Amino acid sequence: MAIVKPFKAVRATRDKVGLVSTESYEAYTIDQLNAKLAFNPYTFLHVVNPGYKYHKKDVAGAQRFKLVHNRYLEFKEDGYLKKDDISSFYIYEKKTAAHTFCGVIAATSVEDYDNEVIKKHESTLHKRELLFEEYLKNTGFNAEPVLLTYPDNNTIEDIIQKYKSNRAEYEFSSIDKNLHKLWVVTAPEDLKAMISAFESVKTLYIADGHHRSTSSCILAKNLASSNKNHTGDEPYNFFMSYLLPESQLCIYEFNRFIKDLNNLTPEEFLVELDTIFKIEKKGDELFHPQEKHTFSMYLNGSFYSLALRKSAYEFNSPISELDAQILFTKVLKPILGINDIRNSSKIIYSQNKSGGLELKTKVDEGLFKVSFGMRPTTIEEIKNIVDSDLIMPPKTTYIEPKLPSALTIYEI
Repeated sequence: MAIVKPFKAVRATRDKVGLVSTESYEAYTIDQLNAKLAFNPYTFLHVVNPGYKYHKKDVAGAQRFKLVHNRYLEFKEDGYLKKDDISSFYIYEKKTAAHTFCGVIAATSVEDYDNEVIKKHESTLHKRELLFEEYLKNTGFNAEPVLLTYPDNNTIEDIIQKYKSNRAEYEFSSIDKNLHKLWVVTAPEDLKAMISAFESVKTLYIADGHHRSTSSCILAKNLASSNKNHTGDEPYNFFMSYLLPESQLCIYEFNRFIKDLNNLTPEEFLVELDTIFKIEKKGDELFHPQEKHTFSMYLNGSFYSLALRKSAYEFNSPISELDAQILFTKVLKPILGINDIRNSSKIIYSQNKSGGLELKTKVDEGLFKVSFGMRPTTIEEIKNIVDSDLIMPPKTTYIEPKLPSALTIYEI
């Protein structure tokens, strides 16, 4: 049973939301960030980059967190941000050129995370967990929701469609040509129905935001232990999430680009691969695999199809079924000498949203010796791994939607 609650969001006024809301801070290059800060006084980037106001680039640690809190208070005092009077659910729709995503922004429970009602598929770095926990504690807010997914639910979808038939509270386009809409759910009967519908959901899966959810749980435990009057209803017992039906998730694969062939010639490398795969040369025509355990490879001016020889591999766990794991255990590690796929300087990853063309272009430009592409991991494969208490290998999935910052803000 998932605990999903409405909350009183802090959010921009209708006239300024398109200026306040922004992509995640990490999505910008230095030049893009400076341009946004210089020409948009309303962007939330001024809050999370407080040193810009004082022409200081080296503000860090506790000093930065304090200044972030101060800029946040200024945005509220200046009327750019206001807190809702009524606890609400927020239906958010993002429409790109290729996809439409529509889900619910809500408060989700750290207790559910601890009890594995909310499940993760990635490992987290403890150093990053503690850093973000310190950020949350000092700033007092979270402006970016965790992306959770759940099995499609007719009751939840009916409520969403009911509100979508009305005028949106927000409707604006961002410079990436995406359209954003937000509806506010305040009717008591709809709040009750939504809460009840999520209570029927057995498991929520984290699609994106593993460090944010883990950090929120660390903070909750620390604050609860120091609060003699702890009840379990305090805001720190929850974290802001965007809950999206499984059918709407977009999962992309990461392409692999390898800098050298580990002292093998292309011909020798192909011979090594021949014991593992059925190899078919495709020429210079772009090839993208459609079947499980089949890979695309670009080498020495040609595409190849690599179909796994079942006799050359043993499937012994849900992870062993993953194409990314097969490529690592049969090719990257034993043949190309890449033992640490997270930190090796010999391998570069790129999410495949361009149809795979870069598999060819980056090798032809001499940046890499060989590249590999594969089919995307499915939500069923991810859930199978998570439900088996296993963790996905690094750089297996790139999941969308990526969510805007400061569309709704959760105060702790």
